[in-house]
Amino acid sequence: MGPYCWQEIDIEEWSRNCKPEFVDRMLQLLITRSCGSLRKLSVSGLASDQSIFFIANHAQSLRTLRLPRSDINDSIMGKVAGMLSTITFLDLSYCINIGAQSLEAIGKHCKSLTSLRRVMHPLEVIDKLTQDDEALAIAATMPRLKHLEIAYLLVDTSSIIEILENCKQLELLDVRGCWNVNLDDKFVKRFPKLKVVGPLVIDCYDMNGWDNCSDYSGSSGYLAWDFVAGDMEDDYLEMLDDFWEGKNEIGDVEMWFYDDVNVIDAGYDWPQSP
Repeated sequence: MGPYCWQEIDIEEWSRNCKPEFVDRMLQLLITRSCGSLRKLSVSGLASDQSIFFIANHAQSLRTLRLPRSDINDSIMGKVAGMLSTITFLDLSYCINIGAQSLEAIGKHCKSLTSLRRVMHPLEVIDKLTQDDEALAIAATMPRLKHLEIAYLLVDTSSIIEILENCKQLELLDVRGCWNVNLDDKFVKRFPKLKVVGPLVIDCYDMNGWDNCSDYSGSSGYLAWDFVAGDMEDDYLEMLDDFWEGKNEIGDVEMWFYDDVNVIDAGYDWPQSP
């Protein structure tokens, strides 16, 4: 029952498979036990505004906050951002109901923020025209960022340049799947401490304890987005037709799927064809 036993609460994996009301009750139980000493909280899929406000009201010592897949929206984030001023790491991945307005509020109130994770799934942004406003909100309000992950956001090169010009302490920039981003090597060399990952999706990576994740892995040079959007050349489609007509036997096939921070190689071994 000691409060210092609950400084770090990680129920992210458990919460993925639980009903929202169970997650709400567990959060209230555990956060209450922390008695204001909570420093790290990881939970997935929060569905109620009440839980968001409850976290914010007990966040006086909070440093790390991970809320992937939560239903938080711009209106709620605008109200709670001022109560999250102590956080240094924030994960709002797959939160489809927030946008530039939330990021601007976070940047204005969370002056100690050094790491932001705003990763999306390709299918979650396929109906959007652009998310450059989110990138520009980051550039305008988060100058102290050191780590920034915005994989699969629909942003252009100009928006990323704004981030680099204004967030001069950046050490890691993840733009995997941001297909409209094309950073010139000479320009990137102006930032000797910066590691840029992407926009090509090649394999998993591990940056000093950062989350392992994989988007697509295979022997072909085609990218995961090509298959999502159906943007493949006719000659490649013909090659696939030949393949499935039995001209090539299927060997061991390895597939990787980009889901979230805990994705590991699926390791499926498909049976050999007769």
